[in-house]
Amino acid sequence: MPLVDMRDMLQHAYQNNYAIGGFGLVSLDFLEAIIMAAECCRSPVIINLSQPLFGEHDFRLILPAVERAAQLAKVPVAIHFDHAKQHESIVQAINLGCNSVMLDVSSEAFTVNIAQTSRATEIAHASGAAIEGMLGFVGGTEGENAINHLGEIIYTSAEEAKVYVNRTKVDSLAVSIGTVHGRQSNRAKLDFKRLKRINDELGIPLVLHGGSGLIEDQYHKLILNGVAKINCYTELSDIAAATIRSNVQTRAKKGYIETMHDVKNNLLEQVSLCMHHWGSAGRAAEVLIQCRVWQPVEQIIAYNVEERYLQHIDTFIERSRETLCAIPGVRQVFAGWALIASDQYHLCWRIQFATTDASKNFQTHAEYLAFIEQLARISEPDKINITFAATSVEPNPRIEEIRISPAQHI
Repeated sequence: MPLVDMRDMLQHAYQNNYAIGGFGLVSLDFLEAIIMAAECCRSPVIINLSQPLFGEHDFRLILPAVERAAQLAKVPVAIHFDHAKQHESIVQAINLGCNSVMLDVSSEAFTVNIAQTSRATEIAHASGAAIEGMLGFVGGTEGENAINHLGEIIYTSAEEAKVYVNRTKVDSLAVSIGTVHGRQSNRAKLDFKRLKRINDELGIPLVLHGGSGLIEDQYHKLILNGVAKINCYTELSDIAAATIRSNVQTRAKKGYIETMHDVKNNLLEQVSLCMHHWGSAGRAAEVLIQCRVWQPVEQIIAYNVEERYLQHIDTFIERSRETLCAIPGVRQVFAGWALIASDQYHLCWRIQFATTDASKNFQTHAEYLAFIEQLARISEPDKINITFAATSVEPNPRIEEIRISPAQHI
């Protein structure tokens, strides 16, 4: 089953009173365990890549593996970039394969949060990606992720939440109702009345951060009051760490593989338990029917360069590639010469987009229009500009072909 739009996925959960796990990962063991658990439970699943957890690693290295695992999965998967710190990180995450993002400015003043999140929404929606907002502050107490969220809890106000969602246009909202990032020191006291008021005011999927360590009855009440996504990392991290410590103590002359023995299996067991507790188990088929596919799109531009401009073409290609790659929703830009000489179309550009929406936004982007204008000046009149939808997803893709002359802009 393909990657799917997380907006559709969460809407289905919200309307049918269950929650989908947003499981955090930091390694391939986590990735494999989460996907395997989802397939065993026939559950939709969200892979959470949290920017603060990758302080010592480059998430660009693991994201291709996450995307490939999602594409090969037998259940619907969405890839979410959590707790982004800058707008540039959101652009990069979408361009690398995430189809949902969250800008964490929850510690800022209300007006600043609205302004910054509104800009993030424009970036995400222009690329076809979902966006999660956050209002209130979910602090941290104990655990390796807690240090990234130090500070006192600030509860979400239902009145402010309504204004916030109306102005920012976020697709889902993370709320603060008593949970904490990291370990729960005691049984968390959750403000269900507050949550109900928020849900009644908004009518959109709500997200729970600090979802580790609650009991089944609490999860049930959360879901009945609008929570459609529950983030879970600390519980998984503690299970992996405990398994490794046990292996170190019991296995002589340990190597790395022996030290990691059973980590994946123990993670799989816990993720499966969460899916059953949260009601997502067995929902994969109906979710897929309701969800739009995260459909890749590619644009091909083929042309010949006028001979007098050939000595400058390499500089033009390099500058244009760098500029186009920075546009939200542009996955990859390739420019190359034909290997076999011919009279037509010596040079080709292949621009890969995250979605059809990203492709449409690209066609009107100022940097792209400037690129096309310059291309028209240095190239011969007859060009081909075609946008393709992936045939593996769409059996009969709509193909648009445009031939442009130097006087035309696309």
